[in-house]
Amino acid sequence: MYLHGTSKINEKGHLEIGGCDVADLAAEFGTPLYIVDEALVRQRASEYVEAFKASGLRFQVAYASKAFSVMAMCAIAEQEGLSLDVVSDGELYTAMQAGFPAERIHFHGNNKTPEEINMALDAGIGCFVVDNFMELQLLNALAGDKGKKVNILLRITPGVEAHTHDYISTGQQDSKFGFDLGNGAAKQAIQEALALPNLVILGVHSHIGSQIFEVEGFRMAVDKVADFAVAIRNELGLTFKVINLGGGFGIRYVEGDTPLPISEYVAAITGAIKSNFTKAEFPLPEIWVEPGRSMVGDAGTTLYTVGTSKHIPGVRKYIAVDGGMTDNPRPALYQSKYEAVLANRANDTAEETVSIAGKCCESGDMLIWDLELPKAENGDLLAVFCTGAYNYAMASNYNRIRRPAVVFVKDGQADLAVKRESLENIVCNDVIPARLQKSPLAK
Repeated sequence: MYLHGTSKINEKGHLEIGGCDVADLAAEFGTPLYIVDEALVRQRASEYVEAFKASGLRFQVAYASKAFSVMAMCAIAEQEGLSLDVVSDGELYTAMQAGFPAERIHFHGNNKTPEEINMALDAGIGCFVVDNFMELQLLNALAGDKGKKVNILLRITPGVEAHTHDYISTGQQDSKFGFDLGNGAAKQAIQEALALPNLVILGVHSHIGSQIFEVEGFRMAVDKVADFAVAIRNELGLTFKVINLGGGFGIRYVEGDTPLPISEYVAAITGAIKSNFTKAEFPLPEIWVEPGRSMVGDAGTTLYTVGTSKHIPGVRKYIAVDGGMTDNPRPALYQSKYEAVLANRANDTAEETVSIAGKCCESGDMLIWDLELPKAENGDLLAVFCTGAYNYAMASNYNRIRRPAVVFVKDGQADLAVKRESLENIVCNDVIPARLQKSPLAK
């Protein structure tokens, strides 16, 4: 059993996170329940900041809020001195409601609407990461309408493909994101942006994928970005002040996952920056990165209650829990793998191999295949590890199932960060049109 962060097995044989017995959390907050190990989140943030400080380069560590966007997480990011990435009006609104400093917010996205851009302009965010030619023109026009000049990075695809799942690889040439480096689109975007009076080009953004366990891809990306920066300086007279190398730093979900220490990722990136730009006699740029999963992924645990079971002799045994793809769609989307434990019987010996099914009306609603567990009984608690990233963020109301509560735990204290949805919440936006309020067949 691999335990993350402050997790341990206490004298009762129960899983404990942040000094809180998860059986007590289940009794107080119900299940399914997202549990966030606050100390581990803060530790990860500190590891990034300290690693960049050691490099001597100017930097921003921007938490990628798409991984897990709630007001409490925005508050922690602000307290830890991070910047923040947002990709929608909802994420921006969450950050602003949490009191996050607008000047440290970066707005991403490949299809920002005029309403979203205007909202961000009015908020006074620090930077837009521009993704396409249409956005260049739209942003310039809307900024001009407000008498503003805005900072931008141009997102480029450097042609470096990370070794990861096809659905979450974004640095290769065939991607919905960014201006391609290889076909000249990136240079053309720089030329067009330079001609637009309300845009200030800080530099470029590059993201090569997700769940990356090595540094060579980052080094290759730096090589290509540096060559591009030098070419732009020489041909167009523009010197990039900022290079954003995105995120993608991996975490350990299951045995066999081999992420590097954060300090090694940062050392590889900053070392490549220093080498390339010093050799080119180019001023060392400010470096931005965007960790999301690696900040919160292994700090999250989802707690379920075991319900029914089904044994198919010679095939498998299914154990059903009170959640599923509505609170964790990643196994269905990406075939993602997880580890889990019976949280109220963590010291019991495994007796059988089971598969963990969700309660949704979908055959594909499976959380874990072939998990070794003690003989699980109705009412037992199952804790699935490493659910801090892209679980709450991707949760849905499929089958009109209510989304779980979120609690942050630290030093024996559990604080509610998101309330469990109520049945009233499920229908709060529903409207029955007047013409449907009385059936035409009614007498």
